[in-house]
Amino acid sequence: MAKQEIDFGLETLLQLDGEIFPMDNGFWVKFKVHITPKNIHIPHGVKYSLTLHDGDNRRIVGYDNAHGIKPPKKKKFSGTRQIWDHKHQKTTVKPYEFESAFQLLEDFWADVNNAIIK
Repeated sequence: MAKQEIDFGLETLLQLDGEIFPMDNGFWVKFKVHITPKNIHIPHGVKYSLTLHDGDNRRIVGYDNAHGIKPPKKKKFSGTRQIWDHKHQKTTVKPYEFESAFQLLEDFWADVNNAIIK
């Protein structure tokens, strides 16, 4: 029997569901997270939306898997496989490789820090 990997950040991520964190500079962070049945689009079984908004309620950074995105074409003929885990940075959407809940939190907070410092 193969060992199942344990994602120690999952409990932390799930506890953040519904939390909104206002910041001194008018920015705010919101978490929406829940367990969902594993499927082809969400193989890790975690549906999430982690967002940073500015004082005017514009999303600055967001990580989610609420909808699919087409990956950038690398060759002339490319399949139409959609990626569901992705991140938004202002108007840009890029695929995100979900490794673990812990890594998701670390990557999100790093992008939040970078966005606020700019």
